[in-house]
Amino acid sequence: MAMNEAIPYHIPALLQESITALNIRPEGTYVDVTFGGGGHAKEIIKRLGNEGRLYGFDQDEDAESNRLSDDRFVFIRSNFRYLASFMDWHGVKSIDGLIADLGVSFHHFDDETRGFSFRFAGDLDMRMNKRAGQTAAEVLNTYSEGALADVFYHYGELRNARAIAKVIVRERNHRKISTTQDFTEIVKPFFSHTKERKQLAQAFQALRIEVNGEMEALKEMLVQAGELLCTGGRMAVITYHSLEDRLVKNFFKTGHLDGVIEKDFYGNIRSPFHTVNNRVIVPSEEEMERNPRSRSAKLRIVEKL
Repeated sequence: MAMNEAIPYHIPALLQESITALNIRPEGTYVDVTFGGGGHAKEIIKRLGNEGRLYGFDQDEDAESNRLSDDRFVFIRSNFRYLASFMDWHGVKSIDGLIADLGVSFHHFDDETRGFSFRFAGDLDMRMNKRAGQTAAEVLNTYSEGALADVFYHYGELRNARAIAKVIVRERNHRKISTTQDFTEIVKPFFSHTKERKQLAQAFQALRIEVNGEMEALKEMLVQAGELLCTGGRMAVITYHSLEDRLVKNFFKTGHLDGVIEKDFYGNIRSPFHTVNNRVIVPSEEEMERNPRSRSAKLRIVEKL
């Protein structure tokens, strides 16, 4: 690995639950669209036979150093929004299962040069793919006041989003907002002392989602995955915040991103999927103690009809 072995790239949440839920067929074709440190991928490979195949997606160059040395594994350095295109490139017409762990890895939060966390002083970058796209600093220094308010309200669920946006625009007229410290100093006064860490995390989350186009990418991936899944194939998705969880829940229930319900003549909901877990799966107390960042994790699984 590229990092010191004492520092995990990422500890996957709900690992055994999600792998078991995939109901892996030894000869099947599977996709891990959030490869990261390879935690889920390693467990999938263990269950594959000689004819099985696993494709791992990750847009971060750091993740590529974790790729598995196995002839059954193919690493694809790309955003998972291009799932269908790359599967077509590799001659894959259908898949037996897909897993997505949507959480940001330990690696990103603990790398002070990437700007993902308010715990460190560093440049406001936040790009998962450092080769392309605008940085968080560029968002803060170029977006209109209205656009900034929308980002913090919709992606951070901050009620005082408009006031925050107004102050950001005022401050950038005097100095460029370039570092995590700059941003933290601006938004801190808006948060109560008792909820400061939580609300700072929400503000940073909002910027990260905007910088990486996370919600749009997730929508595109879900639709493509639904089309690629073979009959009986399964999709397991682990979410960490209400925005993505609501989207996944609606799509799994109805087959539509907006959650619009269509019913048949008998009043049954029409959907291309069957929900495998009637109740969302969450980490055990033991797992949350071992891996505090798993506390907000929710696992949903569907099977293609």
